[in-house]
Amino acid sequence: EAFGDSFYRAMAVLVAASPCALAISTPSAVLSAVARAGRSGVLVKGGGPLENLGTLTAIAFDKPGPLTEGKPRLTDVEPADGADVKELLGAAMAVERLSDHPLAAAVVRDGAERLDGYSVPEARGMESITGRGVRAWLDGEPVYVGKDDLFAEVDGPGLPEELREKVEKLEEQGRTTMIVRRGDKYLGVLGLMDTPRGSAAEVIKKLREVGLRRMIMISGDNQRVADAVAAEIGLDEARGDLLPEDKVEAIKNLREEESKLAMVGDGVNDAPAMANSTVGIAMGAAGSDVALETADVALMSDDLRQLPFAVGLSRRTSRIIKQNLFVSLGIVIFLIPATAFGLLGIGPAVVFHEGSTLVVVFNALRLLGYKEE
Repeated sequence: EAFGDSFYRAMAVLVAASPCALAISTPSAVLSAVARAGRSGVLVKGGGPLENLGTLTAIAFDKPGPLTEGKPRLTDVEPADGADVKELLGAAMAVERLSDHPLAAAVVRDGAERLDGYSVPEARGMESITGRGVRAWLDGEPVYVGKDDLFAEVDGPGLPEELREKVEKLEEQGRTTMIVRRGDKYLGVLGLMDTPRGSAAEVIKKLREVGLRRMIMISGDNQRVADAVAAEIGLDEARGDLLPEDKVEAIKNLREEESKLAMVGDGVNDAPAMANSTVGIAMGAAGSDVALETADVALMSDDLRQLPFAVGLSRRTSRIIKQNLFVSLGIVIFLIPATAFGLLGIGPAVVFHEGSTLVVVFNALRLLGYKEE
């Protein structure tokens, strides 16, 4: 064979073997999917999190924010023997005015409605006892507001049995309880309830339909409260009484049990657990800066219904990528022998080659029109 003919066929083979379509198969699909997610208010930080969303087998949820409205209300005021409602609410409101916790805001807001016109005393020197409650000083006396575990750790008399029974009764009804003690005197217990999101049960159902098999709630609330909320929403499991470090340990254990696990949260305390999950998902608008920075995915409109959409989009993206790889590799496998044996020249090779590149790009662009099934 003449050198010119061999050189021509060699150039045709190089054109045929150039992996343009193969190289652009994945990036074009990922960029289209990230853009489509962004149009629906889901911020995905790259291709890795997008791919992992579609391979999840389990999701862990924090309770306040993701599963509930995050706007608790004061529902029960139970004074202890020897105390009255004004004394109980006055001390609780004085302390909680110094806190920015959602439960504290609910006590102050709803307590003011119950004590219309009552002058709440001024407390000072509030200290947070992580995962347990708070302490402040009122007229020289310490005032403790928190869970029953708090009073087993601080100095002073233990929780009276009659007050413990009230706490257990409220928790069985799904209330979050706050016990108030001033000095050595127990003033009573407050019951608060955070309404589950109206869409939570529907979202859990849709997540099961797209293939997730396990839904878990991890919460700092009492176990009975966590169980009550989980049963109402339809979760498989609830783990309560967890401090921030306990949540991290729970996520690590769940990752050993499940191949891929996501963590959905919105607060500073959720960030370490989100960092230890396969995919960290933050409730965007209400989420703390730390949670948003840590998360791989942010639901910017705080709508949990975006979660099944994001999982479905991820799985569609994986299918599109596989289709693109099949087309691009198939064309290369066809063109190399065809050009090597002289069956096709450079012109037809260019047409087939660049045509396959356009095919995979247009196939990827279909993700821009994705709608949840």
